Amino acid sequence: MSTTVAQPVSSRLPVFPWDRLEPYKATAAAHPGGIVDLSVGTPVDPVPHIVQRALAGAADSPGYPTVWGTPELRAAITGWAGRRLGATGLTDAHVLPVVGSKELVAWLPTQLGLGAGDKVAYPRLAYPTYEVGARLAGAEAVVYDEPTEPDPAGLRLLWLNSPSNPTGRVLSKDELTRAVAWAREHGVLVFSDECYLELGWDADPVSVLHPDVCGGSYEGIVAVHSLSKRSNLAGYRSAFLLGDPAVLGELLRIRKHGGMMTPAPVQAATVAALGDDAHVARQRERYARRRAALREAFETAGFRVEHSEASLYLWATRDESCWDTVADLSKHGILVAPGDFYGAAGERYVRIAFTATDERVAAAVRRLSS
Repeated sequence: MSTTVAQPVSSRLPVFPWDRLEPYKATAAAHPGGIVDLSVGTPVDPVPHIVQRALAGAADSPGYPTVWGTPELRAAITGWAGRRLGATGLTDAHVLPVVGSKELVAWLPTQLGLGAGDKVAYPRLAYPTYEVGARLAGAEAVVYDEPTEPDPAGLRLLWLNSPSNPTGRVLSKDELTRAVAWAREHGVLVFSDECYLELGWDADPVSVLHPDVCGGSYEGIVAVHSLSKRSNLAGYRSAFLLGDPAVLGELLRIRKHGGMMTPAPVQAATVAALGDDAHVARQRERYARRRAALREAFETAGFRVEHSEASLYLWATRDESCWDTVADLSKHGILVAPGDFYGAAGERYVRIAFTATDERVAAAVRRLSS
C-alpha cells in the first residue's frame, strides 16, 4: 500500500530571511562589549503600566473571547481612529480585531479567496510577508514603484504601506488619494498597512481613512493598524482593521470558523492602550533621541540615509553589497538587517532599527566613531 503525500505548502515560500542572518549575529554576539542588535526592530521598553494593569485586571477570563471583540474594544478602536486618523462615521461594522498584523498580512489573500490567476501587488521594497501571503494563496505576486503602476487586469489586492517598512517613506495625501481613486476605478481592493503611522519624524503620515483621501467613503479600502510599536505590545499580538464593512464582514465570518480570536485579557489591554495618548508621546520621545544619535553616528561613519522620514528604521547605504555592510558591522558587534530581505532593489542598503535600549544605542555610537 502506497501513501501519497501532498506537496508541502512550505515549498511555495522563500527561505525564511532571518535564518540567513544567524552567522552574522553570532559574530556580533562575540564582541567583547556584547551585541547591539539593530536588526529585527522588536520593542525593548516596558509595556505601559496602564496597559499592564488592564491585562492583569482581565486575567480571570475563563470563557472564550469573540472574534469581533468586546463592545468596549470596538468603541476604543473607532474612538482612536476618529481622534488620531480623522476618520468619520465609523461604527462597529467598520472594525475587526486581528491576532497581530503579520498573521493578517500572511493569510489575507487566502481568506479573500484569491488563487491562481489572481494578482497581489505591493511596493518593490516591502515587508516580505506581502509576498508570502500571495504565495500561500497560490496567487501571483506583483511589485510596483508607484501604486497606480500595475496592470489592473487580474489585480485583486493592492497593498499600500505608508510609512514604509523598510524605507520609512511616507506617501503624501495626494499620492494616497490618487491610489485610492485608481483602485476604485479598476475594482481593486486596497489594504493600507499603516502600522507606523504614529511614528512620523520629518513627515506627518496620513491614513487612507482620512476624508480628504477616501472622500468620506470606505468602499474598497481597509487600513491595518498595530499596537506593537506605538505601545510596546509586540508580545501581546494586538492589531485591528478599519474600513469597508462588506470586506470586514466577510473576513469576520471566515475568522469565526478559524477561531482567530484575540485573547480577552489582550482585548482589555488594547482598550487601555488606545485610550491613553500620554504613553505614546513618551515612547516617541525615546525613539526620537535614539534616531537622532544613530543617524548622526552612521552618517559620520560614511553612510547615506535615504527616506527614513517616518517609522522605526534608518534606510542607509555605503554603496556596497548589503551583506558586505552587515559583515563589517557585525565585527563591531552591531547587527543590522540586509536590504535584500525587502526585495532585490535593497541589495545595496541596510535597515537600521532604533529600537535598542539607550545603553545599547550609546554603545553603537561609540563603536562607529572608533
